[in-house]
Amino acid sequence: MMLADEPIAVLCIVLISMLPLALAGLALLNTGLGRSRSASQSLMGAMLAVSVAAVIFCVIGFSFAGFQGMTSYSLSLGSARLDWIGATGMFFGGLHWDGSLPGYAAAFEVFAVGLAAIIPWGSGADRWRLRAVGMASVLIGGLLFPLFAHWVWGGGWLASLGSSFQIGAGFVDPGGAATIQAFGGLTALVVVWLLGPRSGKFSGSSVPRAIPGHHMIFVLLGCMLMLPGWLAFNLLGATLYAGTTPQMLVPVAINTLFCAAMALMAALFITRIRFGKPDVSLCANGWVAGLVTSSAVAAFATPAEAMIAGTLIGGALPWLVELLEVHARIDDPSGAIVVHGFAGIWGLFAVGFMGSFPPGQMLAQLIGIGTLLGVMLPLIYGCFWLLNKVFPFRTSPEGEQVGMDLHELGAGAYPEFVIYGDDFLPR
Repeated sequence: MMLADEPIAVLCIVLISMLPLALAGLALLNTGLGRSRSASQSLMGAMLAVSVAAVIFCVIGFSFAGFQGMTSYSLSLGSARLDWIGATGMFFGGLHWDGSLPGYAAAFEVFAVGLAAIIPWGSGADRWRLRAVGMASVLIGGLLFPLFAHWVWGGGWLASLGSSFQIGAGFVDPGGAATIQAFGGLTALVVVWLLGPRSGKFSGSSVPRAIPGHHMIFVLLGCMLMLPGWLAFNLLGATLYAGTTPQMLVPVAINTLFCAAMALMAALFITRIRFGKPDVSLCANGWVAGLVTSSAVAAFATPAEAMIAGTLIGGALPWLVELLEVHARIDDPSGAIVVHGFAGIWGLFAVGFMGSFPPGQMLAQLIGIGTLLGVMLPLIYGCFWLLNKVFPFRTSPEGEQVGMDLHELGAGAYPEFVIYGDDFLPR
């Protein structure tokens, strides 16, 4: 399909230029939720992750991701065809920058892979080496993200479940709830497993020690920046992968805001009841969880359905964060496992109840979710486990004690201020 002479081409260009706001907002949020003595390293690591993932995606990743109708490898199962990986040339080989859909999809996915690479970086805050995140981003941009993106966005076997097996309309994910968000959340889970908790987080008591974020202004500013970035992801994704016309994009934008707004209010209400006052970090993560949910439902839900989906994830988020931290003893400073992983999966599940899909859409969504958990999670773990053996992820105890800024960059983010150590933590 050609877009060069259509008004939608201008819209796509504008939306592509807005995508970096989501990356910047998430990087700021992750930095604010981490310690002050690792703030520079946090932002530097986010920039490194985006840079490496985007470049590697250009070099080889898009050749595996591809786009519907481009060259790919497939397996034949009787009359069914399982398209499992793209086979185009390196450096965006096979693309023609003439206003056709694959060119816009390639631009969209360059920023999508960058966002997917930032998500786990926040979970490894205060203890993950820069060199290791750079190498992890090579895997994300060159293999892991492109493989799943092909299955969902590139005409792969998940997208073709409808045509091949008459299961609904196939697995649908126009905004990246699976391909970016749940993928990033599961990667964050793997990173936390491999890194272990921050020093002092679970020692000396059955109750985890609170390690508060150092800059709530960064956190809230990041949330505000993410809204226009997420609008761009949802609107552009709906155009490229759901065939949404410009006239139908207005509900997508409205639903994106409604999901985030209701999730924020639900998290505020729950934390106000539980703690006596709203918790800023949990409310902020509720807002982001609502945006993540919107990546799945915005193109298909009514406004009322979008509000319900946002309310449910926002209300559940404080309990899920507590479940992981207190009972599973998982130290996730940014909350990415719940905010991106669980919220993304929830949105994908909720889509099964929405829209005018053929029969079997819920089964198609469940197959996609099962593929994330049963195929991608073990694959990510295996790749990162091997990488950790070659390039150890975790910094030394001395590096964690003095802070990642001094240890890896040689200077602190706030040289004129006193940066407190761990002595404020309860014993």
